[in-house]
Amino acid sequence: MSRTTARAHRIALRDGFHVRLSERGGDGTALPVVLLHGFTGSVEAWGEELVEGLVATGRRVVAVDLLGHGGSDVPAEPSRYAMERQIADLEEVLDELGVERAAWVGYSMGARLALGRAVLQPERVAALVLESGSPGLATGPERRARRAADEALAARLEDAGPEAMARFVDDWMARPLFDTQRRLPDEVRRRERRRRLDAHPRGLAGTLRGFGTGAQPSLWERLDEVEPPALLLTGRLDAKFEAIADRMAARMSASVRASVPDAGHAVHLERPEAWLARVSAFLAEAGAT
Repeated sequence: MSRTTARAHRIALRDGFHVRLSERGGDGTALPVVLLHGFTGSVEAWGEELVEGLVATGRRVVAVDLLGHGGSDVPAEPSRYAMERQIADLEEVLDELGVERAAWVGYSMGARLALGRAVLQPERVAALVLESGSPGLATGPERRARRAADEALAARLEDAGPEAMARFVDDWMARPLFDTQRRLPDEVRRRERRRRLDAHPRGLAGTLRGFGTGAQPSLWERLDEVEPPALLLTGRLDAKFEAIADRMAARMSASVRASVPDAGHAVHLERPEAWLARVSAFLAEAGAT
């Protein structure tokens, strides 16, 4: 496969903050794909092979660093990270790039944002790929408990120096949700750790406070409003998000469920070839061309 050149640049938003993008492709006629990473992620989290695979299908691929992550700005106010504000940011990104409609592909936190866009601002959503995503927490007590847990993490991160950040990253990667990633080659695990260590502590803290799962509105009761075709993709070894995706599928009439064997929460990292095959096939079947 011949390599394309990544075009990295920062876009100024109307309120003065900037978001970083990385683009590849753009010569084909298929609808563009927008990639939204997970918590502690960045545009690099998707991996060059996966992005090149999408470009090979004739697509322009735009990966976005969400606020507080990667090369994007780090607002001080937690409310600036709220779902509604970041959805508005993505609208500005599309306008700046001259993209009318796109397929939105999100992982974990990024999947929550992509789903929020399809519910709250659906006009420019041609298709959805929600990898290990959720509509938030259904009840007030659940959200309050999660906000308290996220606040404890945010307080730990807020003024973290290198040693404290390293402890946070190691604790984060040791969570049961990521157990299956221990099987990855050592060089992959070291790369992922280095990438997370480069994250901005205050950006992560602001994200937890403004766009943690407990901070966002629950979208469970609005799933039946999602009209674009949606792929609900999970790893079969991720029992928690397998169950969430099954519940979501029962409420989303245009959804397709896919469970990738021998993968956990981060299918794109653990089984990139299977991820690419399933996502490419879905986008073609969904008419996102």
